[in-house]
Amino acid sequence: MQIFITGGTGFLGQQLCRILLHEGHQLTILTRQPDVVFSRYQGKVKAISRIADLTIKDYFDVVINLAGEGIADKPWTNQRKRLLYSSRVSLTEELVDWMQRANTPPQVFISSSAIGWYGNQQAHIVDEDSNAHDEYVHRLCQAWEDAALNARSLPTRVCIIRTGVVLGLQGGLLKRLLPVFSLNLGGRLGDGQQWLSWISLYDYLSAVLFLMTHPTLSGIFNLTAPQPVTNLEFTQTFASKLKRKALLPLPKPLLSLLMGEMSTLLVDGQRVLPSRLLKAGFRFRTPALSDAFDYEINQSLL
Repeated sequence: MQIFITGGTGFLGQQLCRILLHEGHQLTILTRQPDVVFSRYQGKVKAISRIADLTIKDYFDVVINLAGEGIADKPWTNQRKRLLYSSRVSLTEELVDWMQRANTPPQVFISSSAIGWYGNQQAHIVDEDSNAHDEYVHRLCQAWEDAALNARSLPTRVCIIRTGVVLGLQGGLLKRLLPVFSLNLGGRLGDGQQWLSWISLYDYLSAVLFLMTHPTLSGIFNLTAPQPVTNLEFTQTFASKLKRKALLPLPKPLLSLLMGEMSTLLVDGQRVLPSRLLKAGFRFRTPALSDAFDYEINQSLL
């Protein structure tokens, strides 16, 4: 299939591109550095720097929208919030506008969102039918999803993926935590009772492919493992797998002082279940956190 990907150079996008190329698909990647990407994949992909470079004659069977500046990379100043918005919402609007003008729209549009849509849910169990707590990240995700759902006016199947914390040693949270925990400097955040909804990298990639290839599926899907954990359980399990101690907690007031509003990502939580994925028949390879860590650590040793 012909597949167009935004965010194809990020942690998740790079892993997905490798799988899609291995399966024989032809990829076009949106990137700020098309020459670098073209060289990285030894000419096996096309790369463009702007959506405006697409014409109405271009056709893709599948469009996968993973673009977005890292929500936890920098403090949420007003300028940073504008960048978070434009890299998600404005880019998605531009992408859907091209799809609406294309001679032949794609068959499938898979667009990222995040479980931050639900806002702080404390210990309440939520799934795709749950209501949200109104706060900044919810409003950002809602605008992101609204932009993507405008593609439903086309003959295009639209899947919104509300993604939890993706666990892979190549990037994301685990890559940041690994050097800290390796030095026995890890610890719970706040009181450790906030819920963390996660998914292994393997299951994340499998879920995207599952949605891509099942023509009856559309709408909102939580990409989280069926067994969320508290921050304390996550911390203890990760330290145990690394054979390290996790004895240095970071209290909530200190996190708020260091990170400002962005500290809500660490001290608030969502206990999210992937109800629609499970109902559709998707099977998780690593539904339990311990299994996910074992798989990632074993893969890194290969």
